[in-house]
Amino acid sequence: MNAIVALCHFCELHGPRTLFCTEVLHSPLPQGASSGDIAGQNEQAEEEEGGIQMSSRIRSHSPAEGASADSSSPGPKKSDMCEGCRSLAGGHPGFVSHDKETSIKYVSHQHPNHPQLFSIVRQACVRSLSCEVCPGREGPIFFGDEQHGFVFSHTFFIKDSLARGFQRWYSIITIMMDRIYLINSWPFLLGKIRGIINELQGKALKVFEAEQYGCPQRAQRMNTAFTPFLHQRNGNAARSLTSLTNDENLWACLHTSFAWLLKACGSRLTEKLLEGAPTEDTLVQMEKLADLKEESEGWDGSEEEEKPSSQPDVVEGQELSKCSPETSLMPDCSSWNVAHRRLSVFRSLRHMRQVLGASAFRMLAWHVLMGNQVIWKARDMDLVQSAFDVLRTMLPVGCVRIIPYSDQYEEAYRCNFLGLSPHVQIPSHILSSEFAVLVEVRSATRSSLYPTLFDDEQSLNKYEFVVTSGSPVAADRVGPTILNKIEAALTNQNLSVDVVDQCLVCLKEEWMNKVKVLFKFTKVDSRPKEDTQKLLSILGAAEEDNVKLLKFWMTGLSKTYKSHLMSTVRSPTSSESRN
Repeated sequence: MNAIVALCHFCELHGPRTLFCTEVLHSPLPQGASSGDIAGQNEQAEEEEGGIQMSSRIRSHSPAEGASADSSSPGPKKSDMCEGCRSLAGGHPGFVSHDKETSIKYVSHQHPNHPQLFSIVRQACVRSLSCEVCPGREGPIFFGDEQHGFVFSHTFFIKDSLARGFQRWYSIITIMMDRIYLINSWPFLLGKIRGIINELQGKALKVFEAEQYGCPQRAQRMNTAFTPFLHQRNGNAARSLTSLTNDENLWACLHTSFAWLLKACGSRLTEKLLEGAPTEDTLVQMEKLADLKEESEGWDGSEEEEKPSSQPDVVEGQELSKCSPETSLMPDCSSWNVAHRRLSVFRSLRHMRQVLGASAFRMLAWHVLMGNQVIWKARDMDLVQSAFDVLRTMLPVGCVRIIPYSDQYEEAYRCNFLGLSPHVQIPSHILSSEFAVLVEVRSATRSSLYPTLFDDEQSLNKYEFVVTSGSPVAADRVGPTILNKIEAALTNQNLSVDVVDQCLVCLKEEWMNKVKVLFKFTKVDSRPKEDTQKLLSILGAAEEDNVKLLKFWMTGLSKTYKSHLMSTVRSPTSSESRN
């Protein structure tokens, strides 16, 4: 996270001052670090925690601590600082932590070296301890602007037996230029910074109670009530935070806390690129997940009460012992799947086209795109499942209804992809129907039918595939436009399988957009047939096959989209605009 975390103090002698700050550096070294510091890194004592490597000798001496530097360097002069205004002693090099994962450095010192950063931190410090304060002067607050950055500030008190009112005023501030990010990080920063504050207050309270027990200051001050206050304190007005907490390693601990705070706050929020509204496939998948969730909640517990313990578990009508495709990921079938997944499977549409042949694949793909029932008869369930997994990529998610494997024929209204065992009898009217296609997987008469395509582990050479239909697609038939484009992509050997998959996504999205236009035009607006024909010509889908495809794909539109259009039509404003 590109931010600065700083600890600030309101000094009774010098006003608001920055005590300690930690910043994020993406450059190899902070500004002003000499090359001699790099050589000394190997001699440094290092400490690792949470992937961050910590070192205490890395940077040149800060001008604020009295090192030799230009007179124009930021930071107050040494003469303008008291013990309460100073964190690191003169000559202390500061702290730095290396994040090995991101090559980012978290550098801590009293003031930023960069003049512009020093000015921003200084202004935030003054505002956090003067005008930008919560009621009661203790608590979180947000302020800032585009020019000087946005600040999350949390003010608090530290007990001090020698201070006016027995307490001193501090604040921890987080400065960023990204207002939205800082606001979204408010709950996280509030919880973690409060933890740091509670720890500091707890340590200071122990020291305060010990000092009060040894030498009560309240009674002593009452006896010297008429003595000038600054004179009576005898120079003890300024006490360092390490003295108030009795912790010599205080600044090292604060550096660790601030560095972790910056890293953790930067890691908890990530940006995602949204390329537009969700696609129809995404909406349909979300609706199916919601339906499954409702169904599972309704059946939760009821099956366990009714089902005898002696019966095998059943998932969607398939016993686990048979290891149906729906349960292929269940642990009980893992050994069965490992052995059978080595059998023949289709890897892609291009792979299927090579196996079936160009003409048979075109017939099969035509029926798939038209919404006709696709029936596969085979003994190997994995082969059938892989074929359906490949073929379904040509259709929108809402148009896919699969029964992976069944011992009886199922009507077309229940599924458009049906897997059957070889002994199942298919009705004769289905075999002769133009709205169905049958793929029979038989044992090949020659063992080397496809010797050049496949290896031993995934050999399909032991099968031959017979594709039949009551309405075979003529070779000279133009077919739907999307089918021609799919075949062109599959035959182009310069396109990899991944590129072909992306082409399919783009083609489906293109034609689903045409489906949406046609749905609104015909179902919502109820335009006449003449206007519909003109629209189809404009969409480039006036051919018979394209019209059939659009009507079938219209069934795959999401309920969300349909209800949105219907609600828009019913609204008074939309009806007035049409009139």
